Amino acid sequence: MSQLSQFVTALIASGTILIIILATDIGRRQITTMRMVRSVLAVAVIIAIFVHSFPTVGNDVSFQCVGIGIGVIAGLIAGALLPAYRHESGQIYTIGGIGYALVWVVLSSGRVLFAYGAEHWFTADLVRFSIDYKISGPDTYANAFVFMSLAMVLTRTAVLLTKMRKLRVTEAAQNVVPESQSNSGAAL
Repeated sequence: MSQLSQFVTALIASGTILIIILATDIGRRQITTMRMVRSVLAVAVIIAIFVHSFPTVGNDVSFQCVGIGIGVIAGLIAGALLPAYRHESGQIYTIGGIGYALVWVVLSSGRVLFAYGAEHWFTADLVRFSIDYKISGPDTYANAFVFMSLAMVLTRTAVLLTKMRKLRVTEAAQNVVPESQSNSGAAL
């Protein structure tokens, strides 16, 4: 099988992740284990399909780490735009709105536009940048974007887990009767 172009790879990877995230997070959605695992599994499959090597020469590792860092920051922003609350049934829900969707759409579109531009608009400039900054080639860029997606999804998942835990701790604290109140009733 011949290797796909950067643009096609970015389009498939970004589109798949975007569809799964928006389908699971937009609107009022219950936080479930499957909801969180589904998006992480999608990114794991994307990595298995599209990450062909892990370049480590020059500044390749640093550049791929920059992708991870951007993904973490974007995941924190997305997570902040996904409020969680406890329903009267006791279930925990999130409400994904337009701001949340825009973060994912903008980053996914940015990845696809960069890949298209790398092939059609600024190929020579990208080659010069790669030479100047010791980046070995297309696999490094592709990996940086895939790792950015993974970091964003994992960070969003960590934010959801934190919100879920915080809501459960708050509920547990509200259900605890202080010992001084329970003993004062017995003394009467």
